[in-house]
Amino acid sequence: MATKTVKPTATKATAAKATAPAAPAKRSGAKSPDERTAQQKPKRRIAIACQGGGSQTAFTAGALRGLFEAGVDETFDIVGLSGTSGGSICAALAWYSLVKEEPEPWQRLYAFWHENSARSPAELALNKYLVESIRMTNAGHLPSIAISPASPLAKMMMQGSTRGLRPLFTDFRGLLEKHLDFEEIASWGARDQRPVLMMGAVNVLNGRLAKFCSRLEPIKVEHLLASCAVPNIFPAVEFDGGAYWDGLFSDNPPISELAQSRYVGAQNIPNEIWVIKINPTASDHVPASADEISDRRNELVGNVSLFQQLDSLSVLNDLYQKGAFRPEFAKGFDMDGPLRIPRCFPDDKACSYHIPFLEMSAGLAATLDYESKLDRSAEHIDVMMADGVKQAKVFLAERAALDTTTA
Repeated sequence: MATKTVKPTATKATAAKATAPAAPAKRSGAKSPDERTAQQKPKRRIAIACQGGGSQTAFTAGALRGLFEAGVDETFDIVGLSGTSGGSICAALAWYSLVKEEPEPWQRLYAFWHENSARSPAELALNKYLVESIRMTNAGHLPSIAISPASPLAKMMMQGSTRGLRPLFTDFRGLLEKHLDFEEIASWGARDQRPVLMMGAVNVLNGRLAKFCSRLEPIKVEHLLASCAVPNIFPAVEFDGGAYWDGLFSDNPPISELAQSRYVGAQNIPNEIWVIKINPTASDHVPASADEISDRRNELVGNVSLFQQLDSLSVLNDLYQKGAFRPEFAKGFDMDGPLRIPRCFPDDKACSYHIPFLEMSAGLAATLDYESKLDRSAEHIDVMMADGVKQAKVFLAERAALDTTTA
């Protein structure tokens, strides 16, 4: 039987404390209305795509905070936000805050993750039991028992194990409805105005990828529930004649659609797509034990659709730069120049349109496994958010160093 090498656990000492909701911070890049009016050069249009990854996407909340604190929403035009699974939650919360013109958009994200984390002794005990049970099972130390999340037995076990806990700790729908006013969103109707929100899921009946887009329909709670419905944890989310699972395995996150006018509108085509990435690209060793194989498989599957979409956009960029498109043909692809995107692999040929990923620090990523995507402990969530804030600064510095067409 394979034994698991226990990975070091990140502690609060490894990163600045990121308690929530956070105290207001001065936004270094923010400009006054007079300064914005005085700007002559048009802002570059960016879309931000948020990869899924369970509770590890608390990193995304921290990354968005770092971007907003740097004044990105002032110095750039954020024309689109997309996400899948936990990434869709972060994208939706940021989108809602931007539409409402909240002065500190990250506060809504931090409030959500604070309430979604295990903090009381009972919550921490349940969280530890669930995470460690799955870790032991994946390592082969406990037998695997397959139970449908929609079965009466699974529902009874959930009710019994969560009795006495905070209602919103176990009521995911209620938690979303507390932090997003879906009645207000419904009153907006489909919105052409930027930013456009897009979330990914998959229709399990017809096999099509689903894109829930704020420009085409009002966003509702079922869209978020569908994008987060991991098949072995949540039952399929059924509404409007469809049944949906998490898009994490097939559209993680929506990328190419952010640059298609049929989804976002011609006025919202970005110049750049920034990707907040959760799954690491490379591994420093060959997985051998059962749990290592499970970890690496999850990482690879989670990156497949991301790399496929970026590769397709790279082909279009290369053809455009080589003059392969007549102007009217390029317009059919909504292209007026190369779209700045991350390159998939560090050893890929560097091109002028490449920008970095916004991803976790190598030190933190090395401590994580698949089961940590299910870990809702306050310590884990806080460390993930703190690393996100730090890595946003790294990303902005790296992008600025590469930027020859200053915004």
